[in-house]
Amino acid sequence: MKRIALFMHEPVCDAQCSNGVIKSLESKYSFKLFGKNEMEDSFFDDVDAVLFPGGTGDADRFDAVAKKHKPYIQRYLRHGGRYIGICMGAYWADRNYFDILDETRVDQYIIQPGTDTRRPHIKNMPVNWQGTPMKMFFYDGCTFLGGDQDVYATYDTGYSMTIIQNRIGLIGCHPESQAYWYKSPSYMRGLWHGGEHNRLLLEFVDNIMER
Repeated sequence: MKRIALFMHEPVCDAQCSNGVIKSLESKYSFKLFGKNEMEDSFFDDVDAVLFPGGTGDADRFDAVAKKHKPYIQRYLRHGGRYIGICMGAYWADRNYFDILDETRVDQYIIQPGTDTRRPHIKNMPVNWQGTPMKMFFYDGCTFLGGDQDVYATYDTGYSMTIIQNRIGLIGCHPESQAYWYKSPSYMRGLWHGGEHNRLLLEFVDNIMER
């Protein structure tokens, strides 16, 4: 069974998002958890990918909780490792943070010209995943601008929502979302995907693992 190093730190990359990732992927992957504390140089030697999930913090909390991991992440990728980022974890792939992308920039979706929302709050966002229209859990997610990117899924407006670049996979929405996420706010009730998005996340991770 392949192993994923999963970052967890409340509230920036929180337990809710991390648990959603584990629930979505545990049928095929095991996990090695880590947080903001210093790690040994060999920490990533026995994992097949590192995954940074989302949360409720601000991307600029990076300096306080994840910056110390930057040289380890960059070295791991140089030696053939894989990076998976969801929402906050996707923001952190940008040059202002881990700086692991080739030219592509990561930015807030809501501030782009012609988007279908200007508010960061929780909503079921219309997206197109591999040619299939659906609505996916969104909380101030990102989009990906410029550079050579393999667009895996888009927002309904055509902006990139999920991309792959080399061995890096980034997602702006939350396919790891669980049923209890849809209990509050009240307008989200009854909108859960029944686990279908968890299956899509598993397929996406499988795709990254094959690279």
